Amino acid sequence: MAQWLPGYIVRAFARRKAHNMNNKRNALIKGLTAIAAVIIICISISRITGIGSETLGDIAREHPQPTGTPRPTATPETGDAAGPAGTPGQGNTAGPTDTPDQGDAAGPAGTPGQGDSAGPADTQGISGNVPVSEEKAYDTENPKTDGTENDMKTDNLQNLTETVGSATLTGLSLNQDLMADARTTWAEGFYHEPLSDGLAEYITGVSYPEDLEDPAIFTHNLSYVHVFYIDFEGNPAEGELICNQKIAQDLVEIFHELYLAEYRIEKIRLIDEYNGNDDQSMEDNNTSCFNYRVVSGSSNLSRHAYGLAVDVNPLYNPYITYNRDHSINVAPAAGEEYADRSKAFPYKIDENDLCCRLFKEHGFTWGGDWNSCKDYQHFQKTP
Repeated sequence: MAQWLPGYIVRAFARRKAHNMNNKRNALIKGLTAIAAVIIICISISRITGIGSETLGDIAREHPQPTGTPRPTATPETGDAAGPAGTPGQGNTAGPTDTPDQGDAAGPAGTPGQGDSAGPADTQGISGNVPVSEEKAYDTENPKTDGTENDMKTDNLQNLTETVGSATLTGLSLNQDLMADARTTWAEGFYHEPLSDGLAEYITGVSYPEDLEDPAIFTHNLSYVHVFYIDFEGNPAEGELICNQKIAQDLVEIFHELYLAEYRIEKIRLIDEYNGNDDQSMEDNNTSCFNYRVVSGSSNLSRHAYGLAVDVNPLYNPYITYNRDHSINVAPAAGEEYADRSKAFPYKIDENDLCCRLFKEHGFTWGGDWNSCKDYQHFQKTP
C-alpha cells in the first residue's frame, strides 16, 4: 500500500498539471483571438469612417501624370507657319576671339571656295547671319505662349504665295505636285519631299556629276526642301534647298523657327543656279546645301557632297584659313571685311546667334567652333 499510494499521487498530480496547462493554453488562445478581433474591428471602423476623405490632390500625388508636352511629329499637310511682322530680325553681338580648328577647303573641284575637311567626316564652311536691331524680333528668353503672335503670322502666311514669285524657284516648278503623295509638311509652306525625275535631271551635270561609277549618294537619297524666310528688306520670300533626306526634317523645323523669329536671310536658292560654283553662290550671299564637290586641292568629298552641310549668309560669315606667316585666306574674298569677328555688324553668326543655337539643338556642328580654321557660315551633321 505504501508503494501504491505514491504512484497514485504522482498520477493524480500529473493529471492535474496537464489539466492546468490545457486551461492556460485555452485561455491564451482566447486572449489572442480577442486581441485579433479587436484589431480587425478597429481597422474596419477606420476604413468605414475614412471613405471619401481622399481628395483629388491626394490621388494626383499618389498617381502623378506626365506633364511634358510632346514634340509635334511631322505629318503630311499639318501645321501653320507664321507670317512676317515686317520688323528687323534679331541682332548679333561680336563673336568670341577665334582660334583655328578643323575645317574644309572650298569651292567646286579645282576652284577655291568655302572649306570642307577631307572625307565623310570632313568639316566645311558655313554661312550664317543675323541683322542687328535695337529691338529683338521676339523674346528668346520669354517667348509668348498665348499664340496670338503666331496666329497673326499664320494669317499672313496664308496669303504669302500670292505675293512672292514662286515661279522663280526652279526646284518648285520642276517638282510641282508630282511628289505630293510623299511630301512631309511641318507647317504651311515648310515641307520636304523626294526629287522628281525632272528635278533630278536638272541637277545632274551641275551640282550632281554625270556618270559617277560609285557615287557617295544617289539622287533618290536626296530631298527637296521648301521653306519661307524673311529677306534683308523684311519681306517674306520663298526658298528651296536640296539636302540629304536624313536631315530634311531638321532643316524644315530650323527654317520654320527662323521664319517665326523674323531672322534675316538674303536668299535661299539651289546652287545649280550658280552653275554649281560655290564661290559665286557665296559672293551672292546665297544660303545653300547640296553640292557634290570635293575639297579644293584634294580628292576628298565635302560634307556638302553628302547633302549634310548648310551654309547660311556666307558673305557675312566667311570661311577663314590661317597661314604660317599669320596672314589669312578668306572665302568669299568679298567677305574679308567680315573676317574680324570682334566687330559688331548685321547678319553675323556667333555662338549666341539664334541660327547657331537652333542648328546645334538639332545635332549640327558649327564651323565657327573649329580651331585650325573658321567656317562661320557652315553647319554640318553626321546622322
